[in-house]
Amino acid sequence: MACHVNFVPQSMATATAQPKAPQSSTLSARVPIQSPSSLRAPNGLVVRCAYESEPLRVMISGAPASGKGTQCELITQKYDLVHVAAGDLLRAEIASGSENGKLARKYMDQGQLVPDEIVVMMVKERLLMPDSREKGWLLDGYPRSSSQAIALKEFGFEPDLSFFWKFLKRFLDPRDCGKARLTQRFDDTEEKVKLRLHTHHQNVEAVLALYEHITLKVNGSVSKDDVFSQIDGVLAKLLEKKQATSDLWRLRRCR
Repeated sequence: MACHVNFVPQSMATATAQPKAPQSSTLSARVPIQSPSSLRAPNGLVVRCAYESEPLRVMISGAPASGKGTQCELITQKYDLVHVAAGDLLRAEIASGSENGKLARKYMDQGQLVPDEIVVMMVKERLLMPDSREKGWLLDGYPRSSSQAIALKEFGFEPDLSFFWKFLKRFLDPRDCGKARLTQRFDDTEEKVKLRLHTHHQNVEAVLALYEHITLKVNGSVSKDDVFSQIDGVLAKLLEKKQATSDLWRLRRCR
């Protein structure tokens, strides 16, 4: 089955009518690259960024129960990125019994966004940890509002690209959320997932507007293998572009 994945940022869609100069922060920069297959890890070996190049910084977002969690596992395994999941950070805080955790639980029980003063600092602290800075990161489920996106930028965290899961509403079944997990989460009940879906639809367009120049929209209704095959190709090209930029910088220093 063909994978209908849109891997062209919106800023590139009109490139024919109105050419724009390439931007180094997006995939629009034209750098000679090898075939993505040349970067695939043989025998399950992990692909790592070269020491001299900057690590990958990737965001992934989408509705609850859309299947992006599976892709997060595949991406982090292949590219050895640190998986920074906002939901996991919040659930860990709740499990600790802290005051912030208790407050977060109240909002999550109602399917609402946890106040920025709690979740923003959690994400910031995790992205500043040595492993995230050295290996690169896959930011999952954050930002969920325009204010969170603005805070992320103010802290100096600029993603290279963002994958957004497009999923027709009729395919999103709250009853499916969490079925594949061995341990059921407290916010995986059908009623709470419905509330989370409602909150997602209220905020998603505002977030997408801030990242439209680097957003790659993925059709989440196709098979997970088809989706990852395309994602893998895009990440491989980006990784190669980063290495090429690093090599060019190193050559200039030697002159």
